[in-house]
Amino acid sequence: MLNWLLSAVIAIVIYAVVIYIVGRLNLGLSVASFTSALIAGAVIAIVAWLVNWLLVDLLNITFGGGFLGAILNLIVAAVVLMIADRFVTGYSVNGFVGALIAAIAIAVVAWLIGLILPIDANPTTTMLLSALL
Repeated sequence: MLNWLLSAVIAIVIYAVVIYIVGRLNLGLSVASFTSALIAGAVIAIVAWLVNWLLVDLLNITFGGGFLGAILNLIVAAVVLMIADRFVTGYSVNGFVGALIAAIAIAVVAWLIGLILPIDANPTTTMLLSALL
């Protein structure tokens, strides 16, 4: 139990770093502070889990692989970012196109961090890469 909790906290902190970097680069979203990025990371993790549970477990909808699966996963990631925007102060997404750009930027930055550190910095990266490969 403690190992799972520690892993979750580390993943949220790393995801907050990714969100903070993307926010500072003005790629579709903006973040006021690292605290806002940390809260946004936790909210995005919860919303992503709920959306995944609703689509996959409850409604039994899967996106499959390939280019179409990657596009659908990207759209779901953008919607998750927009939902999180409603709950976190100091974190804002610049419309749907901004959310799409931010989702791509988050996946790329998380992938780059994953090259440096032996961890998965973003579950969206795993979804997008598994859909393409």
